[in-house]
Amino acid sequence: FDSVTAPNGERLRSIITKPHEAKGKLPVIFLTGWLSCDSVEAPPDTKDTIGLILRGLAQTPGFCTFKIDKPGCGDSEGDCSQTDFETELAGYRAAFRALKNYDFINSDRVYIFGSSNGGGFAPLVPETESEQAQVRGYITIGGWVKTWFEHMLDIERRRFALMKKSPGEVTDRIKGATTLYYEWLIKGRSVSDILKEKPELAELWPEGKDQAHLYGRPLKFYQDLQKLNLAAAWSRVKVPALILHGQYDWIMGREDSELIARIVNANIPGAARFIEVPDTGHGGQHYLSMADAFAGKEAPFDAKIISTMTDWLEQQQKKPAG
Repeated sequence: FDSVTAPNGERLRSIITKPHEAKGKLPVIFLTGWLSCDSVEAPPDTKDTIGLILRGLAQTPGFCTFKIDKPGCGDSEGDCSQTDFETELAGYRAAFRALKNYDFINSDRVYIFGSSNGGGFAPLVPETESEQAQVRGYITIGGWVKTWFEHMLDIERRRFALMKKSPGEVTDRIKGATTLYYEWLIKGRSVSDILKEKPELAELWPEGKDQAHLYGRPLKFYQDLQKLNLAAAWSRVKVPALILHGQYDWIMGREDSELIARIVNANIPGAARFIEVPDTGHGGQHYLSMADAFAGKEAPFDAKIISTMTDWLEQQQKKPAG
């Protein structure tokens, strides 16, 4: 364990792994994360899927791994429930720049792994051209690239359908959700003010009576996401990318992952590979159906998703630099 100091002065715990008895500088897998405020350390007996994936990546021969706990998570300072995205991104950027401080890390051979939200904003972490040149590849699972407004309408349509609403009810609810999310994300109004004006929309808000947070994060976090142009960010990527999407991922749509791969391949044909991972949910969990994924009813973990990533990483290492 170590720590990184973010631009606002908060100390963020960093978790670093390296192979036993490794010599010289090694390439590094740099982890960007999910929306939740959970801390994942991936101990040997973890049953958390992301933890198992991180542990699997940490065991990839010839690679180090580097992750930080977001503000307010684990031993990191701050309050995750009050941290906006711009602050979180600044922490990841500080961590990326800290890679050069470790004599066993080759900071010119960085592979960025992004899960969920991190799978969308991963190319924003290396901020300058010289930092972007340090990245040799990307892995994403359940990422996004459309605007956050579009994402919210996509996820709500899937959510309403999985709640077993009729097709007509789904459309009626989407009409209401369009108004709610437009007022919030596009016009910048508070959710509480919107629902006071339009109380009939209150039942559509996923967090019920908590009108100041969504998925545990402050509303400004998502207004920051709405300002992003991730298509432009991915258009600058000219290195190999492994883009994964779970068959039963109802949180992020397949179209976003396919679009990321198309954008990268438009830069360098064949650089990106898209894989729809069978029987897999948003974060690599093993499910037997979409209904099970929506209900959080997991089947025993399937390690094939780890081997998909590690095999790809080992293939990249065999390629000459550049």
